[in-house]
Amino acid sequence: MAADSVLKVLFELDGVFIHPSSEEGGSEQDSLISGCLRIVDKDADVLVEYRPLEDSDPSNMLCAGKDSSSVMEWDQCSGEKLLETQQSYETEWDMINAVSFKRRSVTNGEGSLNHSSERSRWAFSFSLSDLRCIRVKEQGWSFLLLQLSESCRSPPALHFHQGGSRDFLESLRRFAVISQAAGEEVCLMVSSPNRALSQSFENLLDENNFGLANQKFRNDPYVTTLGGFSKVTNYIFDAFRGAEEQQQRRPPEEVADLLGEVIPGLEINQQEEPGFEVITRMDLGVRPPVSRRDPVSSEEWSRHQDAEGRMINVPLLKQIIFKGGLCHAKRKEAWKFLLGFFPWESTVEERKVLHRAKTDEYFRMKLQWKSVSEQQEGRNSKLRDCRSLIEKDVNRTDRTNRFYEGLDNPGLVLLHDILMTYCMYDFDLGYVQGMSDLLSPVLYVMENEVDAFWCFVSFMDQMHQNFEEQMQGMKTQLIQLSTLLRLLDLSFWNYLEAQDSGYLYFCFRWLLIRFKRELSFQDVLRLWEVMWTGLPCQNFHLLLCCAILDSEKQKIMEENYGFNEILKHINELSMKLEIEEILQKAEGIGLQIKSCKDLPASISSILGWDPPAPPPAPPPALRTPQRGAACSSPLSRDSSAQNGCSPAFIS
Repeated sequence: MAADSVLKVLFELDGVFIHPSSEEGGSEQDSLISGCLRIVDKDADVLVEYRPLEDSDPSNMLCAGKDSSSVMEWDQCSGEKLLETQQSYETEWDMINAVSFKRRSVTNGEGSLNHSSERSRWAFSFSLSDLRCIRVKEQGWSFLLLQLSESCRSPPALHFHQGGSRDFLESLRRFAVISQAAGEEVCLMVSSPNRALSQSFENLLDENNFGLANQKFRNDPYVTTLGGFSKVTNYIFDAFRGAEEQQQRRPPEEVADLLGEVIPGLEINQQEEPGFEVITRMDLGVRPPVSRRDPVSSEEWSRHQDAEGRMINVPLLKQIIFKGGLCHAKRKEAWKFLLGFFPWESTVEERKVLHRAKTDEYFRMKLQWKSVSEQQEGRNSKLRDCRSLIEKDVNRTDRTNRFYEGLDNPGLVLLHDILMTYCMYDFDLGYVQGMSDLLSPVLYVMENEVDAFWCFVSFMDQMHQNFEEQMQGMKTQLIQLSTLLRLLDLSFWNYLEAQDSGYLYFCFRWLLIRFKRELSFQDVLRLWEVMWTGLPCQNFHLLLCCAILDSEKQKIMEENYGFNEILKHINELSMKLEIEEILQKAEGIGLQIKSCKDLPASISSILGWDPPAPPPAPPPALRTPQRGAACSSPLSRDSSAQNGCSPAFIS
């Protein structure tokens, strides 16, 4: 399902002021307008926005205190703390038990409406392409005068009483060329060249902006790769081929070397790996029709529990979850079972005991990083790096979602604390960018710090290899996906190979964070709970990739898309995919493959289907003398069976 527009926050800074009393800045504090300054990417256009603080959503909410140890009711309209309550499982753990949003109380008072209207008139937004110059001035603090093109009205001066002007300008440099005007130290001229090329060089060469080939790739595979394949595509590939070689296909080893530089750790040998099975064209037969059903309701879920709370008939329950997902009311409970936080056979009382133990364990780990002093952190570079990456990611994760939007949002505090605690749980991995994308939907559903953490831990157990330094998990999945696609549609695979796209690197984002950026938020919830059932086979997400590619292959081939066009087309599918259609097609593909009589061993290995057992040996009395001599040895039979079942794909 497509969204009307996609908004991505690229930079955000609170505490930026406008002085209504004077264009050059006044000193009367009661005349200052405080607001949030943002740079956003909306529908492929970079915008600069300013919103006075009181224009933000004034809904009351239960939220975390700054120390993340208590829950308080916060009224954004008045800016006062109305209620503070301590909630804890044990007296030594003051914890956040839940985060929930309360409906806004509406006031009809004219005074408040007029006040809001007065402040809202200072809000503005303009396209970066309209910005012509920036004048930087000092008056005990920095303030900027932004001059727009003649057809646009320039905004008021922006005063940075609390700092941040340099960060704002550095962020602008990512999307525009900013140079000092001749003879004027305080005037910066702004020009917006081709945006894609500008971002290409910025991402490629600037270490601070996650350059493609720099050694920080381990900390940022997601951003680095997206920069490499959605923003630097034209620059890299054109430079690689050269203008005079546009029509010539490069040798596979050169393409492999290029992609190996773009994604360190993902070098896939262009030579066939040992044991790799060459798949020729096969007749898979007709793809069987597949139907889906309504989500599992609360009543249906309850029918699968006995009197003590044990889940019964679990295989059937998983099957109906796979077929229809869950109603949202049951996700908070059901996800704990699907992710392995609660055993299916546990009783209600057993789960209470387990939850209490896990609560203690969580807060002991949380206390480890909360109790680190500034001096200690100054001597711990890994902790500093993790905290810095987490803070950057948290501030740009799902900010358009109601659960995470706005300033001082409690959801962001929980997101930060859970990710920091995970660094204590897994010292070796720590935090890698992209992990916040996996946590966000889990926290959204759980609305609970402890539950979200342990469910996230279980999810990361499945996804761990995606984020490891050697990225063996990503390499394996890309090879497996290529193997499946070669079986399903050899002509399409050959076409991609001819366009230097046989490595399927354009699917990297799909695999890394399980389609999190390709689907709407609610569709992500549906997809993940379906995948967590483990049905109908292992690596079902690879069949989902095949389903999407199957839907797009006609357009790609008929339009004769090349390397660049394929990457662009795949990236533009984001938020335009229909989840139920994809699930239905992926399941049908799985059934079609499973029905194949002579299924290659490599495919059986990928999807977790044991190859067909060899026919039983005939009784000794029926053997011919010659055959009996050859087959009577148990070692000979074992060796034959072992060779027959040896996976053709080696991961």
